[in-house]
Amino acid sequence: MLPYIAEFIGTAMLLLLGCGVCANVSLQKSGFKGAGMVMVTMGWGLAVLLPCFIFGAASGAHINPALTISLAVAGKISWSIVPGYIVAQMAGAIVGAFLVWVLFKKHLDDEPDSYTKFRVFATDASIKCLPLNLLSEIVATFVLVFGILGVNQVPGIAGGLSSLLVYGILVSVGMSFGGLTGYAINPARDLGPRIIHAIMPIKNKQSSKWSYGLIVPIIGPIVGAVLAALLYMAIPW
Repeated sequence: MLPYIAEFIGTAMLLLLGCGVCANVSLQKSGFKGAGMVMVTMGWGLAVLLPCFIFGAASGAHINPALTISLAVAGKISWSIVPGYIVAQMAGAIVGAFLVWVLFKKHLDDEPDSYTKFRVFATDASIKCLPLNLLSEIVATFVLVFGILGVNQVPGIAGGLSSLLVYGILVSVGMSFGGLTGYAINPARDLGPRIIHAIMPIKNKQSSKWSYGLIVPIIGPIVGAVLAALLYMAIPW
């Protein structure tokens, strides 16, 4: 039971901190308005780092369905735990995003731009081209997962240091690919908050863009993560 609880709380923390930094730098009346995408990228990296430190020993701190699936493909975990992990991750993502809505409700309601409200929660492409948008998520997630698996090749690495390396991988991915699609690289990261955007009473909100959200930030990360696992297994380390 502990691993599933850890995945739930860890993913809730991820989305609370991650969507929180998006709200902090983008909503008009926030004190951190205009802090910029460097802060967002660093904030998302830290949002992953903290659950990794806390829950790494308890569950592996996957906090990402695509990573969980890739680890099962690579034989690092049993397929039997995958459904439970994904349910826990999705539930945590919804709870974390809900807490962001609660904390920033008045700021969201006072924000005049409906797209800014939407981007607090969900990812989107800067230029719409579904094939390239999908490829961007595949490549970004491939680099993330291949990097995470590759940390195992560092001789004698300690658990805490490996978490710091994951932070570095995530920040690198965000700074290199974030401007294309918002680098979801995690189906729960996008789907949970997108659900909250859709169902919560946010004043003057726009569409939740499900035609994009059910394809690019879900399929792309899963495909990229599986390809990373397959390549990692194919290399004669």
